[in-house]
Amino acid sequence: MEIEENLNVAAFTVLENSVVARSKPFYLGLKRMTDFFLALIGLIILSPVFLIVAFLIKWDDPKGTVFFGQERVGKDGELFKMYKFRSMYVDAEERLANLLKYNEVSGAMFKMKEDPRVTKIGTCIRKCSIDELPQLLNVLRGDMSLVGPRPALIREVDEYTNYDKQRLLVTPGISGLWQVSGRSRLTFAQMVELDLEYVTTRSYWMDIKILFKTVRVVCKGDGAY
Repeated sequence: MEIEENLNVAAFTVLENSVVARSKPFYLGLKRMTDFFLALIGLIILSPVFLIVAFLIKWDDPKGTVFFGQERVGKDGELFKMYKFRSMYVDAEERLANLLKYNEVSGAMFKMKEDPRVTKIGTCIRKCSIDELPQLLNVLRGDMSLVGPRPALIREVDEYTNYDKQRLLVTPGISGLWQVSGRSRLTFAQMVELDLEYVTTRSYWMDIKILFKTVRVVCKGDGAY
């Protein structure tokens, strides 16, 4: 609630005054329809993968759950629970405070290449981005889109400047310009710039182009950890 209130008074002057940042009913409707049907088809086709990954996660770390739900900040600061295949040990959140000093990314984001909280199976499914597949459920629900800025953690948004908060003006996505432009190799500032570039220039064909690039990046395992 506090995040939403802060966002309501944030100065989104750059994008709010931009024509391309306003609602485009046809584009948004077509984007939502594409999101829904591709996510539904994806869940059906990938159901065998879900079963295999679920088995491997439980085999690797029987104490934990298969899925991991985490509260994220969505469009206009609305909170929602984002789902992933669990790739970390069950006490990962408690261990984070002791690892913050090893953060390899500047700004309001935490990334650590050799994160000791990641399980053996977690390392594999992260490399191939398989851990992100349950977010197709979020796309079906409308919390997320296939393409858009990555949904931020609450603690990350608490550190955002008003400029950074402009990336929250649109529905977050599974993939986006950041993911197909270097992912974890980029700094937080570079991620924000790419997200704002997407917000101000987004179109249906741009989304399709990013989706095709995503397939190529995922197959190469480029920048994922």
